[in-house]
Amino acid sequence: MGQMYEMMDDCDSIMDRYRMSHCQSCHIMDGHWLFYEQPHYRGRMWYFRPGEYRSFSNMGGMRFMSMRRIVDSWY
Repeated sequence: MGQMYEMMDDCDSIMDRYRMSHCQSCHIMDGHWLFYEQPHYRGRMWYFRPGEYRSFSNMGGMRFMSMRRIVDSWY
C-alpha cells in the first residue's frame, strides 16, 4: 500500500526526485540493482536481482535513499 513509482534509470536521491523520505518495498522486473542507504550512492549498499521485495523492514530495517542499475560493460 502507499504510493508507487516506476523507475527505469538510476536515482541519486529519491527525496529530491519523488519527495519520499525512503523506499519501503520494490518489485524489480528487469536487471540487477544496487540500493544505497544515503543519497548520491553513499553508505552501505545492497544488491537486488529481479523479484518482489514486499517489506524492507522485514529484512533488517533497511532504508534506501538512492539506487543505480548494474550495467555490464563488454570491451
